[in-house]
Amino acid sequence: MRLHPEIGYRILQGINFLEAAREVVLSHQETYDGTGYPRGLKGKEIPLGARIFAVVDTLDAMTSDRPYRKAMPYDVARAEILRYSGTQFDPDVVKVFLEIPDGEWADIHRRVMQEVLARSQSRF
Repeated sequence: MRLHPEIGYRILQGINFLEAAREVVLSHQETYDGTGYPRGLKGKEIPLGARIFAVVDTLDAMTSDRPYRKAMPYDVARAEILRYSGTQFDPDVVKVFLEIPDGEWADIHRRVMQEVLARSQSRF
């Protein structure tokens, strides 16, 4: 599991239009306090895209059903992200994230899930 950022980084190598995304993939498990992986980057050493992705990826993970648990409500997930502001997450990114209304995140999630469903149905 801890190797997935490096594996993703290598997979994207040589795909020119995704070159800028490689660093986000490599750094998305780094934490603001420096306890993340794979390189133990801290604070602003972590690329901004990866600091943003960390918050959004966490929101998506917590608010999506998983085989081992049901999705959390948005307000619970947002509170958890706020709780880890300054340790796991960049506090500036969290501040901007919290300015986005719950309903807007719910709309984004709904649209993405509709697109995923439509794509999966068009394969058959």
